[in-house]
Amino acid sequence: MSDNQHQAAVHSIGHYALVVPNLEDARHFHAAFGLSMVDHGDRLDAMTSDDQIWARFFSGERRELAYLSFHCYESDYETIRNQVEAVGARFADNAPYASGTGLWFHDVDGNLVQVRVGPKTSPSAKPSLDSVHVGADVRGALFRNQVATVRPRRLSHVALFTPDLPRTLDFYQRALGLRLSDRSGDMVAFTHAPHGCDHHLVAFAASPAKGWHHASWDVSSIDQVGQGAAQMAAAGYAEGWGTGRHVLGSNFFHYVRDPWGSFCEYSADMDYISAGTAWPAGDHAPEDSMHQWGPDVPPWFARNTEA
Repeated sequence: MSDNQHQAAVHSIGHYALVVPNLEDARHFHAAFGLSMVDHGDRLDAMTSDDQIWARFFSGERRELAYLSFHCYESDYETIRNQVEAVGARFADNAPYASGTGLWFHDVDGNLVQVRVGPKTSPSAKPSLDSVHVGADVRGALFRNQVATVRPRRLSHVALFTPDLPRTLDFYQRALGLRLSDRSGDMVAFTHAPHGCDHHLVAFAASPAKGWHHASWDVSSIDQVGQGAAQMAAAGYAEGWGTGRHVLGSNFFHYVRDPWGSFCEYSADMDYISAGTAWPAGDHAPEDSMHQWGPDVPPWFARNTEA
């Protein structure tokens, strides 16, 4: 891997794009999750209240990643291009879904990746968290009919399955400048961008094949994690994992299983790594790689439906 001081790096995920068997299912699930869905005929866009497009959905035979788009600073773009070329990536300007904007290539697992100059959508400081605590002599909780619809503030991170975690981790480190935050052997690894980032921007989990695992969405309070879970259960999406607290990243979480066996996560209060900070990355025991408290991990949570 290149010396970090001389290596260019992406700073954000612009958006991710999935192929799904039924666009109406995608619309219903993600609208229930709290996202605004915009129909463009050949695709759906998922947006937050600030009109930021975070996800796109295309129709196809099976659920799979269409592409993953990263943003970088203009000053880093050509160096990133050189880094991608140096690791031997296959350029893919003419691949399906490639827009012609920015740099398109396949990663070591064959996933289509875009890097383009774009705004920093990852936070530049640790986001604030709404307090759920009150003093004495005041009712602390809203009645259920007073709870507003949970609407995520932004995309926090994505998680991908990979058949060779060390190889994939090395590729994203050398090509895109992502840095290791923490790992558990060759089972799971978490990476962040060095320009100020949540504990992880992209996570990788071992599997016999490549695949899509989840998208994680930041909400403003611990209450909203639980309220989001109830919101999705009321919409018919009760299956998932949570509510609990992760160890690596420290965030409160609730995962909701989507119609294709992958997940969207409500997440609050993740660890934040400031620009220029050397995070003490570690290799942790499996029991410390998932959750500090919460229900046991369902046996199907780590199942790759694309394998």
